[in-house]
Amino acid sequence: MLNKDFKYPDTVAFDFVIDGLKKRGVDLHQLSGIAYDLQHNFVPTITQEECYQELLNVLHKRELLNNAMVALELDRLAEEGQIKEPLLTIIRNDSGVFGVDEALALQTANIYGTIGVTNFGYLDRVKYGIIKQYDEDNDQVNTFIDDLLGAIVAALCGKLAHKYA
Repeated sequence: MLNKDFKYPDTVAFDFVIDGLKKRGVDLHQLSGIAYDLQHNFVPTITQEECYQELLNVLHKRELLNNAMVALELDRLAEEGQIKEPLLTIIRNDSGVFGVDEALALQTANIYGTIGVTNFGYLDRVKYGIIKQYDEDNDQVNTFIDDLLGAIVAALCGKLAHKYA
């Protein structure tokens, strides 16, 4: 149903994602720090502060906000047992053949094109920094958040690559 009077809640969506990340213990400076580590060899003049400011810009993209809201909610709902079986068990166990978490993350990383996708592939493989922390934490459901964090960093790397190309 198309509601012609609907206005996308950009600020509310942004706040939802930022609050959701904070509730899960994510420090945005850790994400921008990973991007800095990955990009400073290619752009020696880049600073950690610039990476952080560009991260905030990336986090305002509607495509990213939509994917992040879905990812954060699916992890939360699974953690609270509010998803029906067999999906609940699949998400709680981060089943390797599930792939929906990576698909959502790839869509996020692709906001800045192929460079975002290749960076996501790298980060998903090496599980760098805070991404590894969430991938290895079995105390809560992190099926979507670890890939989401990698995708956010990958999108940021893509934005920085475009900026300095």
